[in-house]
Amino acid sequence: MAAAMAVGCSDNESAAEREAKIRDEAAKAVEKIKPELKQAGRDIKAAAEGAKEGWEGSGRKPLDLNTADVDELASLPGVGKGDAKRIIAGRPYRDRRELVSRKILTEGEYDRIREHVVAK
Repeated sequence: MAAAMAVGCSDNESAAEREAKIRDEAAKAVEKIKPELKQAGRDIKAAAEGAKEGWEGSGRKPLDLNTADVDELASLPGVGKGDAKRIIAGRPYRDRRELVSRKILTEGEYDRIREHVVAK
């Protein structure tokens, strides 16, 4: 009886009528929160896609230090146009680590880009 009273049922209602009222109220509650559920689903999907991109890396191929142009190199994290021009002036590279050994970039600058560059 307590459950029936909670959804506005009286003692005179049949079980079928109580069930119908419960279904109607549940449907109304779901309809009311549906936009929030849809947005939460979109948010979860975006977070999952971001996690996947982070897991797989930046999603773009590493730049070749020997062929990339100034704008491509300047698009790397922490690399400005001046750094990009120094990288180009130091070509050719046999190994990406030469950016540090030749003092073209500091260790910290290299750490930010090492996963984004190759030397072919």
